[in-house]
Amino acid sequence: MASAPSSTPSVGAPDAIHLPDTARDLVKILVAGPFGVGKTTLIDSVSEIRPLHTEEHLSEASARVDDLAGVREKETTTVAIDFGRISLPGGVVLYLFGTPGQERFRSLWDDIAHGALGALVLVDSRRLDASFDVLGLVEESGLPYAVALNAFPDAPRHHGEERLRRALDLEPGTPMVTCDARDADSSIDALLALVDHLIDGDTVEAR
Repeated sequence: MASAPSSTPSVGAPDAIHLPDTARDLVKILVAGPFGVGKTTLIDSVSEIRPLHTEEHLSEASARVDDLAGVREKETTTVAIDFGRISLPGGVVLYLFGTPGQERFRSLWDDIAHGALGALVLVDSRRLDASFDVLGLVEESGLPYAVALNAFPDAPRHHGEERLRRALDLEPGTPMVTCDARDADSSIDALLALVDHLIDGDTVEAR
């Protein structure tokens, strides 16, 4: 199993290892979502340290158990975790743990989720039904979460936020935003929506 730092340039100083002096609240966040939704891409785009990935190339055997509908171009998959870190204004530092999106890695969920304060659930609007299992898992764990619709170029146009919220069966207070996982600013905005939600629920202390 490959487990090596990404060569993708990171936000800020990619070789920085130490926490900034302004760090006050250290928060573990899950980046969850179905197979091929962009979790690794989002962590790559925002991490201020060189991200850690545990990826393997898709094989013929995995293709028989993983649903490749809508993601036929995907060549690798996370088999344990992705990991990155980002410092936000106010001294909040997020440790980002990307979780595998396939059902066959569900047994890893409890270990990865342990100690997390919340989850950002990425959704592909081209295949909303692929998100139901992950959303159910997050809800069963009791984690507060926000939903980020990753804006794929060929995604269909849905008619209004309320229709999407109904399709995903979201509670009224669950934040839902649109982001481009490839873009650091857009991805940070999605993470800030989650942090604001956690602050509103007194999970993260506001500074």
